[in-house]
Amino acid sequence: MELNKDQTVMSEDKKPQDPNPRFACEGCSVLLDVNDGDRLVFARLSGGAILKIGNKNYSLKPLIGAPFGSLFQVETGEDGSFLSRILPIKQENSSNNVMDDSRDNREIVDNNEAQNLTGEEIEAMRREGAKGDEIIEALIANSKTFDKKFQLSQEKYKLKKQKKYAPKLLLRRPFARSICEAYFKKYPARIGFLRVDALSLLLTMANVTAYSDVLVVDMVGGLVTGAVAERLGGTGYVCNTYKGSSPYPVEMVRMFNFSDKVLERIVQSSINELSSANTASPEGNNQQEGVCNAENNINETSSTSDIMVEEISATTEAGVVDIVVPESKVIKAAKSGAKASKETIEMWRENGFSSLIIAAQDQDPWSVAKDVLPLLSYSAPFVIYHQYLQPLATCMHKLQQGKMAINLQITEPWLREYQVLPSRSHPHMQMSSFGGYVLSGIRISTT
Repeated sequence: MELNKDQTVMSEDKKPQDPNPRFACEGCSVLLDVNDGDRLVFARLSGGAILKIGNKNYSLKPLIGAPFGSLFQVETGEDGSFLSRILPIKQENSSNNVMDDSRDNREIVDNNEAQNLTGEEIEAMRREGAKGDEIIEALIANSKTFDKKFQLSQEKYKLKKQKKYAPKLLLRRPFARSICEAYFKKYPARIGFLRVDALSLLLTMANVTAYSDVLVVDMVGGLVTGAVAERLGGTGYVCNTYKGSSPYPVEMVRMFNFSDKVLERIVQSSINELSSANTASPEGNNQQEGVCNAENNINETSSTSDIMVEEISATTEAGVVDIVVPESKVIKAAKSGAKASKETIEMWRENGFSSLIIAAQDQDPWSVAKDVLPLLSYSAPFVIYHQYLQPLATCMHKLQQGKMAINLQITEPWLREYQVLPSRSHPHMQMSSFGGYVLSGIRISTT
C-alpha cells in the first residue's frame, strides 16, 4: 500500500517533457515543400488535416511522428491515394559521361506524336494501382525520342513527369531561416523584403546573445521577434515596443513551435510605459521632446494583420491556426506578446536594454529611432532595417547631428546562390539582387 503511495507521489512530481524538436508532433506547425520548392505551405498537423496537391486532397496524418527532413511521395492503394514516406535512393555518379555524350536535341521535332501511351491508358494504370514511378517508366519506354535526347534533357524529362504523376513532399521544420525564405519567395512585401542574409545581419550587428535584453520594433509580422527569441533560447528577454494603444501583430511567432519557456521570454510594452520623465537621459532633452504624446500622433496601419499566407489554408484544418498554449503557474499568460511585468519594466528603466532592432517598413526610421534609442543602455548596439536607402541616410545624418551614436554605417547585404551540379554549376538564373539596407551604430552619452 505504501509502495503505491510512493509511486503516486513520483508520478505527480514528474513533469511532462517538451516534445522532441526533431520530430513533427501532433499540433505543431510544419513547412511543407511540394516538388522541390514549386509550392511552400505552412500547416498545422492534426489527424484531420489535409493538403490539396493537384486536384486531390491528401491526409497529413502520415507526417505525424516523422523526423523533419523526411520525404513523402503520393502513392495509390486500395483506399485511394495517400502520402507515403520514402527513403532517397543514392544514384551512381554519371558525371563522367556528361561531357562525352555526343547526343543532342537538334533533330528532335516536338509534334506531340512522340508518346505512344494515351491519356486513357495512363488513367487505366492509375485505377489498377500503378505507382507513380511505374507510370514514369512506362512513359519513358513508350517515348520515341527519349533515347535521342541529351542526358541533361532526359533528367529534365524525368523530373517533369515526376512532378505530375508522382509528386513529392518534403517535411521541413519552421525556424528563422526557412520561414524567412518561404515568405521572401512567395510574399516578400509582407516581411518588408527582408532577405535571410539581412535577417542574420540584424542579429549579428545587434549582438543578440544568451541572457540579452533585446528591444524590438517589429512591423514585419513577428519574423524578427521569432528570430531573436530563437537565438536567446529561453534566456533574457525580447520586448516588442510600439507607439499607440495596440501592439504590432507578431503572428509568425506561432510558427516557430516555441516551448513555454521561450514564449515566456517574449513580452510587449509600449514606448510610453518604458520611458518616463525622471529616467530620461540628460543629453536627450532635445531629442526626446514629444515622447509622451507620440502615441497620439501615430495611426498605425499594419499590412501584416493577415500575415498568414493564403496558400497555407489549403483547408481550414491544414492552415495555420492559433496555438493554444497552457497557462504557466509563474507567469499569467504563457504566450508570445504577454504584457511585461512592472518589475521588469522598472529594471529596464534603470539599466536600459542591451540591444535594439528596428524593422518598421511602414514608418520613417528617424521618427521611430529618436523615441526608442534613449531606452538603450550606453555602449549598446542598435540596427535599423529598411527597404530603401534614403530614409536610413536621413536617419544616420540626424543621429550624427545629435551626437547620439558612433560607429554609424549603412550596409547593403548581398547574397548569391549557386547551383552546384556535375558539369553545370552556375548562379541561379532567377536570384534576387535586392535585400534592403541596414543602419548600425552604438549609442553613446554626450555629457
